Amino acid sequence: MKNDNLTLGEFIIENQKHYKYTSGEFSRLLSSIKLAAKIVNYKVNKAGLVDILGAAGDTNIQGEDQQKLDVYANNVFMQTLINREIVCGIASEEEDNYVTIKGKHGTNENKYVMLIDPLDGSSNIDVNVSVGTIFSIYRRITPIGAPVEQIDFLQRGNQQVAAGYVVYGTSTMLVYTSGHGVNGFTLNPAIGSFYLSHPNMSFPKDGKIYSINEGNYVHFPQGVKDYLKYCQEEKDDRPYTSRYIGSLVSDFHRNMIKGGIYIYPTSSIGPKGKLRLLYECNPMAFLAEQANGKATDGYKNILEIKPTELHQRVPFFCGSTNMVDKAGEFMAKYPENANY
Repeated sequence: MKNDNLTLGEFIIENQKHYKYTSGEFSRLLSSIKLAAKIVNYKVNKAGLVDILGAAGDTNIQGEDQQKLDVYANNVFMQTLINREIVCGIASEEEDNYVTIKGKHGTNENKYVMLIDPLDGSSNIDVNVSVGTIFSIYRRITPIGAPVEQIDFLQRGNQQVAAGYVVYGTSTMLVYTSGHGVNGFTLNPAIGSFYLSHPNMSFPKDGKIYSINEGNYVHFPQGVKDYLKYCQEEKDDRPYTSRYIGSLVSDFHRNMIKGGIYIYPTSSIGPKGKLRLLYECNPMAFLAEQANGKATDGYKNILEIKPTELHQRVPFFCGSTNMVDKAGEFMAKYPENANY
């Protein structure tokens, strides 16, 4: 069977040899993510036709206004996973705390917990710009059958079993890794199946795109300002091109294909950065490393950071290895900024 004919389900079956645990639980989990993504995709594509645009009137745990599609996507993913009892616990960017799934008989024998950003980039919904879903999967630490605890979710990123994202754009793609490279699957809406379209995705070692909200330049630490000036110099293969969508999934996806760096640093108005370690940075860092890229907080590897809280924020530098390393050289000149 040729790669371009493989469905996501067939791909998982063909690659079972890579999975340390082959009970079928992991395959069912990915199938549940795939189902929820198709439901959310349907609603996203109808966003201009139904009353799903605009603010929901609530704020999430971070104090951010929730959009109607934020709430909808969160409910779809939560209920899909809870109803199928595929995982023993879920943590969502839109929930104050993690959710324990007890199972029909009061215990849950499942091995995995999942962390999710149900709708990344939701501020772009009203203007019809691509948004996405980000997910991260770990094996639980607490004993199987016991209720999950916070320790199950506060694991370093290098302990992830799998991670991925869905980008709802001109075509809908599910991109994931289970630690053996990164593969992308495009949804064929006519028959509702994801097909392998981007095998063995990889960051170019160098790139010419930098993605950062330059409107916050005055608030950035000096190391970031210096790197941006470097990117804008007319020298060698520079200046680079500035491309910033404001949806992490979309910016990451473009940079992985074309080569580039994404930066969301600390700032005087956001001293710990904006992105969440568990729901955004860890899964994207895992994907980046599996695609020959790199991710840091400007100083150290994202995947080696020990989480201390569910909604912890960290600065994020991610993309083509040489670009992330060069940004790190400028940051290293200001070691006092490492203690954000």
